[in-house]
Amino acid sequence: MIATENKVSELLQRLSESATLAMSRKSRELQEKGVHVVNLSLGEPDFDTPDFIKEAAKEGIDQNYTHYMPVNGYADFRKAISEKFKRDNNLDYSPDQIVVSTGAKQSIINIILSTVNPGDEVILPAPYWVSYIEMVKMAGATPVVIPSSLENDYKISSETLERYINDKSRMIIFSSPCNPSGSVYSEEELVSIGDVVKNHPNLLVVSDEIYEHINYTPNHFSIGSIQEIKDQVITVNGVSKGFAMTGWRIGFIGAPLWVAKACTKLQGQFTSGASGISQRAAKAAVEANPEVTQMMRDTFLSRRKLFGKLLSEIEGVEINKPDGAFYMFPRISYFFGKKAGEIRITNSDDLAEYILTEAHVATVSGDAFGSPDCLRLSYAASEKDLQEAARRMQKALAKLQ
Repeated sequence: MIATENKVSELLQRLSESATLAMSRKSRELQEKGVHVVNLSLGEPDFDTPDFIKEAAKEGIDQNYTHYMPVNGYADFRKAISEKFKRDNNLDYSPDQIVVSTGAKQSIINIILSTVNPGDEVILPAPYWVSYIEMVKMAGATPVVIPSSLENDYKISSETLERYINDKSRMIIFSSPCNPSGSVYSEEELVSIGDVVKNHPNLLVVSDEIYEHINYTPNHFSIGSIQEIKDQVITVNGVSKGFAMTGWRIGFIGAPLWVAKACTKLQGQFTSGASGISQRAAKAAVEANPEVTQMMRDTFLSRRKLFGKLLSEIEGVEINKPDGAFYMFPRISYFFGKKAGEIRITNSDDLAEYILTEAHVATVSGDAFGSPDCLRLSYAASEKDLQEAARRMQKALAKLQ
């Protein structure tokens, strides 16, 4: 018998392993050896799902929401999302323009595979979420990265965006509040970006707003509410972050009708509809007054203040003041070229590996987010863990000379 050649597809060979999941795997391997690791690598709230949401899921079970569901989501859930968009974001999407998926990650890949062709260019302001660039590669398109820096709060300007747009530009993808930087685009900044977008009618805007409820500014502004470009904008949101529902796997989009139909067609061949029980739970979440998330937001803000202060006291670590999400994204290029024994730090990958092995703190290299001078650290952890992580890091980094 001739053995089958163990060769994966060319598509898979083009993709990189998720840096966040890779670091989480490495930290688990250390923990299995008995090492106590403070894991600041994963973007997951350390709260449990609120009880009223869990009760809605239980009711869904009792009401037998256990059969196949519409591919794009239950009609009453899509209506609730439509009303949520109007109430919270001044976005006017009808239920037919809503598509429910198994998490915002699936929502984004649905959009890209439904609207982007090989040879198209997709603009990614850096830092960007790690999966954006891999999804663009999956579609055979070309990622075009716009760099930013700590000095401009990791945000791009409309003038910079204009310089990167050409005849091949099909899409721009960004998140606000941003994963990994925590930066939040203001209404003024997004209106200015909208003025550029409206002059390029073939350009689609994917606005990832999954961290909407973890926003420390007075207002969250959705770029899709700008009337002149509303037909070019696809808004991505979900319940994972704001409602501590990562394991329920519910994300959704509001989009021009043609995009919503395309995503529904694509999803119908991949996963069909998202879990019926999860949809009942998520319906309760989006129907609730957003103030139910206030306690979690206040806690994250308190941790940001604490962890920001601790990191700023470490020589060589430069931070900004993130206005949302639950990440610090310090610039750490000060340590490049330094050594501790036989270990030499040449980039952020080396530093993340060093901090894990020497300090037993799991972080994520900024290179995975398009910002190779930085590290991402999640402060979705207890104050005790954050204090311990900062103490360990300070001790380990002081050894680098």
